[in-house]
Amino acid sequence: MLTESCGDPQEKAQVTQDSGPQSMGLEGRETAGQPRVTLLPTPNGSGLSQEFESHWPEIPERSPCVAGVIPVIYYSVLLGLGLPVSLLTAVALGRLATRTRKPSYYYLLALTASDIIIQVVIVFAGFLLQGALLARQVPQVVVRMANILEFAANHASVWIAILLTVDRYTALCHPLHHRAASSPGRTRRAIAAVLSAALLTGIPFYWWLDVWRDANSPSTLDEVLKWAHCLTVYFIPCGVFLVTNSAIIHRLRRRGQSGLQPRVGKSTAILLGITTLFTLLWAPRVFVMLYHMYVAPVHRDWRVHLALDVANMVAMLNTAVNFGLYCFVSKTFRATVRQVIHDAYLPCTLASQPEGMAAKPVIEPPGLPRGAEV
Repeated sequence: MLTESCGDPQEKAQVTQDSGPQSMGLEGRETAGQPRVTLLPTPNGSGLSQEFESHWPEIPERSPCVAGVIPVIYYSVLLGLGLPVSLLTAVALGRLATRTRKPSYYYLLALTASDIIIQVVIVFAGFLLQGALLARQVPQVVVRMANILEFAANHASVWIAILLTVDRYTALCHPLHHRAASSPGRTRRAIAAVLSAALLTGIPFYWWLDVWRDANSPSTLDEVLKWAHCLTVYFIPCGVFLVTNSAIIHRLRRRGQSGLQPRVGKSTAILLGITTLFTLLWAPRVFVMLYHMYVAPVHRDWRVHLALDVANMVAMLNTAVNFGLYCFVSKTFRATVRQVIHDAYLPCTLASQPEGMAAKPVIEPPGLPRGAEV
């Protein structure tokens, strides 16, 4: 599950590894009036260590949550600031998509919608509601159903970024084909196909192993799911980003060498920023997940536990940074955001005026120039 943070407070009954059936008991429980006796293993014992010998320790001891309340504070701030900003971004991009009918705006709008779903399903319902407020006292079926939504939202966000990458690559390297093939209807159909595929590919993650609920070593199914997650969400998308972005940069350099101005459009700058931020922010989570599977489990090593908490926080930051990127790159987006805020503020201002007072004429910002880019 993506919401792998501090562990379940319900400690599982742990069995001492003393030979003989009389020594099998819950840790910390002693007979009244009798001292606790620990029997040393004999050479002729059955040897449970041989049965459970693997890279995971025999007796799972829960690693402490070193981060404490810091993740709760972090996710609360991220949700409180990131969700309103994402909603504002969606409204602004919706206006730009309706006004210009450009495919890039539709892809950015779908990407923002996926980030909103991630903030609601993973940050709020997963980390805050299930992890912090309910302390993971949630039925297993509910947890597994939430897994499907979480992974589907992640797949949709990443794969829509791939659509945006392919669209920018086609526009720069094959402009004639892009003009002939691109249309709002085709763009919407591509987005709908990606969202449907993301939902379908999220279904197998119903059986995702939560490391805080199951202290056993990963099964074959769990390793397959973890590798599928790493491939579909990080390694394959990063490979596509690397190839297409390299082709775009090479194309711009060739233009510069041929004497033409190697103008980097705002859509291309936003694309490079989105893919670079995703690659950097998601790398720690993927690395810690593989380290957990093959080197040291999160359940036992507090350092891996802390690394997973930090990696999850860094990965979720990817859902809130795009607004700053759009504002930094695009003057058109900044003007549209100001217009959205002004339109939302104007009814409140008019409602607060006494009756009979005429409202002052409002000068609306000029419309977008024909052919304006992101």
